[in-house]
Amino acid sequence: MVYGDSDVATRRHRAIKILLAGGFGVGKTTLVGAVSEIRPLRTEEPLTESGIRTDNISGVERKTTTTVAMDFGRISLRNDLILYLFGTPGQERFWFMWDELAIGALGAVVLADTRRLADCFPAIDYFERREIPFIIALNCFDGARRYDPEDVRIALDLDPGLPIITCDARSRESAKQVLIALVEHVLMVADEPVAP
Repeated sequence: MVYGDSDVATRRHRAIKILLAGGFGVGKTTLVGAVSEIRPLRTEEPLTESGIRTDNISGVERKTTTTVAMDFGRISLRNDLILYLFGTPGQERFWFMWDELAIGALGAVVLADTRRLADCFPAIDYFERREIPFIIALNCFDGARRYDPEDVRIALDLDPGLPIITCDARSRESAKQVLIALVEHVLMVADEPVAP
């Protein structure tokens, strides 16, 4: 069978679906916006009085909006490798969306705020139960205490091989490094032999 030039290009193209998860106000929307090469799709709505009573806003009291479905962006790491980014909502009342968003995902970034580490436990549990490879990205907020990634590993009871990196979700270059670390981790996990 003879393929035209466009067919050859299409066969070489790889698109990878990536999830960004973590607690409310951890920086998922910010990271998607910082790194996306297209205008990101956002489903943000203003926080309401009833939402403030339902959601735990401690540590993010100045936040005025919330993601109610997802954030979406795209970044090309190479000419033939495109990542489609899906940011999950952080509040428990919207977690039902995670199952739909996770379909076809090859990996995930759990974004964590060291001031509120417990907020990332649900995302870690979710990806561990579904055996979706993930990494932890510690978002370095201004004025927040910096912790050694190994101390965070112990606090979160994570396996020694799980990558934990620091980032600034506002920085395109930092966000890109997070995504590259995830792709490298996914490739490494895919190459591991299956236990009998």
